[in-house]
Amino acid sequence: MPPLHLYVNYPDKTPCFDTVSQALASLPPVETAPQSFPCAQEYNITPVMIHIAPGFYEEQIVVERPYVSFLGEDAASTVLSYHLGASEIMEDGSKRGTFRTASVRISAHDFTAKNITIQNNAGFGHTVGQAIALYADGDRLLFEDCRLLSSQDTLFTAPLPPAAVKPGGFTGPGEHKPRILGRQLYRRCFIQGDVDFIFGGATAFFEECTLFSKMPDDRKPPESPADEEIYGYVTAASTPKEVSFGYVFTRCRLISDCPPHSIYLGRPWREWAKTVFISCELGAHIHPAGWQDWQKPHGHFYYGEYDSHGEGAALCTSDPASCHAVQKRAAFSHRLTAKEAALYTTENVLGAPDGWHP
Repeated sequence: MPPLHLYVNYPDKTPCFDTVSQALASLPPVETAPQSFPCAQEYNITPVMIHIAPGFYEEQIVVERPYVSFLGEDAASTVLSYHLGASEIMEDGSKRGTFRTASVRISAHDFTAKNITIQNNAGFGHTVGQAIALYADGDRLLFEDCRLLSSQDTLFTAPLPPAAVKPGGFTGPGEHKPRILGRQLYRRCFIQGDVDFIFGGATAFFEECTLFSKMPDDRKPPESPADEEIYGYVTAASTPKEVSFGYVFTRCRLISDCPPHSIYLGRPWREWAKTVFISCELGAHIHPAGWQDWQKPHGHFYYGEYDSHGEGAALCTSDPASCHAVQKRAAFSHRLTAKEAALYTTENVLGAPDGWHP
């Protein structure tokens, strides 16, 4: 069936809306369907294309309908923004918490966003707490040529782990929802943050993305290498034990305004975390060890690299036997062989069980 086209802030288009939330609210409800949708036609769901004109949209957005696409003209000039932080005190005296801060929350399958900036401008994590820009909860989610901007916890790739470590830790819209093991693809996106700014349990593939580890503007770099300090972590996966793939980064570029050796590639939010970097350029900000175990059992989580290059890479060729590493990676991490690295394709990582190939 042909998609329904809606327009936001396009005076010459009909129907036209002032905000993205208004456009979403105008859509007819969709009957409850299975957690995985083989195709829109089978459930009589009309795909919706929401065209968003350049502008700054200050609104908290929630998408709960499958087969919705956000289409911007240019990510730099089409900005969806909000400003909630986890440390904010609610009316009942409790803290807002991480999972009620998202500027944009996707809670549906088959969502696409292109040429859009999604940001949380609440402030830096050490002052306002976690501040999610994008909360992505669903299967077959695609983000192309987008920018995701915040400080701590920029991108949450749901699902949540089965249980929180502390009571109330998961307070928010996903706390009591079924944990859907979704697949997500981020292609040519710019993702900015500091502490654990890509985190969660989804199988997520990052292709040709730029990952910018941000220095909080009110903190100064150490005056000498002896004053080395850790400023953040790029990832904190919580991959379920039974899932084969967690985070996969291919041909990505990792940059930063932080000092050398002050950022780890990742640490395990939960003990079976899985993260690999393949053919990525790593800046000097990456710590020589690469990975931190966060006091989780070795042998459970899986961290690997293949063909890393740049100042933050362990200096190895594709053959581990020929490695002449100047920077020593953590002993629990893996240097993938060419055969192992060849398994991490979009087809293998995202294709099952329905052949999804965006």
